[in-house]
Amino acid sequence: MKNNRGKKSPVLGAALFFITIAVAVSVAVVIYNVVSTHTQSNTVIAVSMLAVIVVLSGICTLIDVVRRRVMVERPVEKILQATQKIASGDFTVRLKITHPYGRYDEFDYIMDDINKMAAELAKTEVLNSDFISDISHELKTPVAVIQSYALLMQKDGSDSEKRQEYAHTIVCACQKLTALAGNVLKLNKLENQQLTPECEVIRLDEALTESALQFEDILEQKGINLECDINEVQVYSSRDYLDIVWNNLISNAVKFTGSGGTVKITVAKEHGKAAVTVADTGCGISAETGAHIFDKFYQGDTSHSKEGNGLGLALVKKVIDVIGGEISVESELGKGSAFTVKLNAYEER
Repeated sequence: MKNNRGKKSPVLGAALFFITIAVAVSVAVVIYNVVSTHTQSNTVIAVSMLAVIVVLSGICTLIDVVRRRVMVERPVEKILQATQKIASGDFTVRLKITHPYGRYDEFDYIMDDINKMAAELAKTEVLNSDFISDISHELKTPVAVIQSYALLMQKDGSDSEKRQEYAHTIVCACQKLTALAGNVLKLNKLENQQLTPECEVIRLDEALTESALQFEDILEQKGINLECDINEVQVYSSRDYLDIVWNNLISNAVKFTGSGGTVKITVAKEHGKAAVTVADTGCGISAETGAHIFDKFYQGDTSHSKEGNGLGLALVKKVIDVIGGEISVESELGKGSAFTVKLNAYEER
């Protein structure tokens, strides 16, 4: 699309310049005619015209100075002051645009862009502050657990069984910290586009089977039934990226499903799309929770907060956005949830 920004200002400037010169020449011609009719002395005429030219040149210069001050220097000063404040970290800066929309000049467009930039930077600053606050909050619990149980282990009189229990608790807290650090790093790299997906042809039936087998022990321990309806479907995508998606979705399904419940994994091809659904018969989520389920650090069911850090689904959503897929969730409180991921199916030629 052709950008028509700022086309009016050069025309207006040229018109003002033309009018000024035209007026000056016209005045000089009129004065020459008046002087020449009153005297025949070439010297008087020359001196008179020289004086007229000096005066008119001074007037034109003054007009140009005023024009530059009003149309160039003043808006440039406003822009410089605003950019200096933004550079120093003040994102509340907003420039007042004097011309109505549709009659903007170049400086108006620049000011408008600076206002938008400052607004976006302000949002980013808030998000970063919230992110740091959330991370700090998430770090407090496992660190406090490690410290408390380490102090208990230092006390005399603890039997071997108790010390083993304390050590196990410390290991679990350390694992949570490791998972948190890993997810934060992955999310940060994805958001800053530092991870480049290496794409290949992937059979989703094989990939989902491998991911599900990793949870075989915990499924057995919790007494959860695993059902699979997996058809052979291929996609052209990143195996590492998709492993993040499948492992998080299956992990969540297992985490929120109680003993005797069911986790079902479905892989099918629908209208040229590869559709993967991970469903469970767990606690489900409310509509309010569903609206925030992909937000960072959001945990709708706080009773399971010790098992996660609220970054899993945010990471899944970011991965899906990067590889160009879709993710949706259907859920009902007390009846379970179903997450569906859709990717473009790969057709061999």
